[in-house]
Amino acid sequence: MSHDVQIKIQELVKELNQHNYNYYVLAMPTIGDYEFDKKLEELAELEKQYPEFQDPNSPTLKVGGDITKNFKTVKHKYPMLSLGNTYNEQDLRDFDERIKKEIGSNFEYVCELKFDGLSISITFEDGKLVQAITRGDGVQGDDVTANVKTINKIPHQVYGDNIPKKFEIRGEIFMHKAAFERLNQQREVLGEQTYANPRNFASGTIKMQDSAEVAKRPLDCFLYFLYTDNHRFKTHWESLNEVKKWGYNVCEHNQLVPNIETALEFIKYWETERFKLSYEIDGIVLKVNSYAQQNELGFTAKSPKWAIAYKYKAAEAFTKLKSVTYQVGRTGAVTPVANLTPVPLAGTIVKRATLHNANEIERLDLHEDDTVIVEKGGEIIPKIIRVKEELRSAHAQKINYPTNCPECGTPLIRKEGEAVHYCPNEEACPPQIVGKIQHFISRKAMNIDGLGDETIEAFFKNKLINNIQDLYQLHLHEDELKKLERFGEKSIYNMLKGIEDSKNKPFEKVLFGLGIRYVGETVAKKLALALKNIDNIINADLDTLIAIDEIGIRIAESVRTHFDNPKNIAQIEALKQAGLHFEIIEVEKTAVSEVLAGKTFVISGVFENFSRDALKEKIEENGGKILSGISSKLDYLVAGDNMGPSKLEKATKLKIPILSEQELLNLITQS
Repeated sequence: MSHDVQIKIQELVKELNQHNYNYYVLAMPTIGDYEFDKKLEELAELEKQYPEFQDPNSPTLKVGGDITKNFKTVKHKYPMLSLGNTYNEQDLRDFDERIKKEIGSNFEYVCELKFDGLSISITFEDGKLVQAITRGDGVQGDDVTANVKTINKIPHQVYGDNIPKKFEIRGEIFMHKAAFERLNQQREVLGEQTYANPRNFASGTIKMQDSAEVAKRPLDCFLYFLYTDNHRFKTHWESLNEVKKWGYNVCEHNQLVPNIETALEFIKYWETERFKLSYEIDGIVLKVNSYAQQNELGFTAKSPKWAIAYKYKAAEAFTKLKSVTYQVGRTGAVTPVANLTPVPLAGTIVKRATLHNANEIERLDLHEDDTVIVEKGGEIIPKIIRVKEELRSAHAQKINYPTNCPECGTPLIRKEGEAVHYCPNEEACPPQIVGKIQHFISRKAMNIDGLGDETIEAFFKNKLINNIQDLYQLHLHEDELKKLERFGEKSIYNMLKGIEDSKNKPFEKVLFGLGIRYVGETVAKKLALALKNIDNIINADLDTLIAIDEIGIRIAESVRTHFDNPKNIAQIEALKQAGLHFEIIEVEKTAVSEVLAGKTFVISGVFENFSRDALKEKIEENGGKILSGISSKLDYLVAGDNMGPSKLEKATKLKIPILSEQELLNLITQS
């Protein structure tokens, strides 16, 4: 029996990790969210019953949850030095000659891809991950252990016959292109600041305070160097192959080469092939293979003398600007796009480039028919970096950002402090209507089987739907559906079944699907958990909304604006009538005690030993009740660091007792 359980756990771990790879790396999911979550729950339950069979690479170990109020600075045992770098072949030949003068000609190089990410040093003791430190200034870095533990490719425990008792392994944390593009698109539709490239996104993610949020952003990591007090291996190549056996993710494209000529061939090969990778690289690293020879060569103050990085120049091309068009998203954000004369660049044919906003058009001083330089380097999406003004026609007209919506003609607005223009006509602007419905059916929201973006466009064009609630009336139009191209009885049946099944989706999915500006998947869940049902959210004032964990004034005002619109209230009523869930289904929690029975609490700030969710759970399992906002009915405010001053001021004014984390625990244990 136990053997069968062990095999089942191994199968689930392998399957779920493959699904993560399909989704985050390939951007080709082969399983729905619900089915994935069910398999993950099954694995977690088996691991709970049989902890001896838990795999250190299990996806259940990568969910995070720890809150870090500030990152502790830690000195590196082995300094994290920078590599000398070059952009030309002659410098590499000179580097090779210097090495020959020092140690002779009998040496090899290991050629490695230079990943465009964030350097990390991870310490293991007895095979167990105990600490992860960023590069920092090379002498000391930040302790980001809780966040690094959420990365799927970094094991929490490694096994093998030749593992040192304590060692450091170094690598590069990065984000795959497909994940970057998808997450950036999500930020864009929410009106949030997008990242310029995957490296910035990965770097920003690894320094987030809540590791549960880090876990939702798919990071990856290649490990590339082992440090121990006593060398177990004679060469770098030998160590890379050994740590791969221990369970570390080592890049499969590394190559051992006998001389600089072969190294140059490797560099030339990857100059074009790099664009086929699922992640960004910006060069190639050459390392002398022998550890004895590395020691003989030594270091300068800043870098090792036995390694060098060759960096590729960002790919650029000249082309002509044909026109600038403007895309209107579901939130009304208007994004300018440069349409170009097609030009080959970085392995693809580039026809379009992002212009971001009106400021960028002004910065470039774009004119009609300009000759422009397009770059595709660390940025995944091609961008115009400058204009060849000397080639501009004397009669060329300046490109002016429109004052009216290109789709519906409504005057555009631009809020103070924001770079993006918006069309406010959300109820009648076609791309906004279609975009909102497409968002509602999307994988992260209602995930309705049988419906896709093209289908929604076709339904809107044929006047079968004009809003979200119309989806739940499509069963009344089967005859009209059959007249549409590519819609047979089976596809209609599957679609209508998918729509019917969506009525079982939980409240937080429905709330996210409504497409309220700035209310992403996480915020929707926070709102749903805090306020329990849609009526409480509709009636919540700004103070109540801001009191909720992670809800700031911008989000609160957006929620209020949405529900102050009578048409949005009518939409909620129509969806209620259709049978959708608009309240949290409470799961009965096992009570530990009743010592806090009848007492109400609000939790605010960042705590030393517990996350806010963990403190809430502790209060509730001891009979207490969590409120969403501060009022005269509140018994206690539990205050951590970085708490909002308005909450503290209001609690003081109402003479509400304020507890520290330890005082709350004392209240529980001493009552």
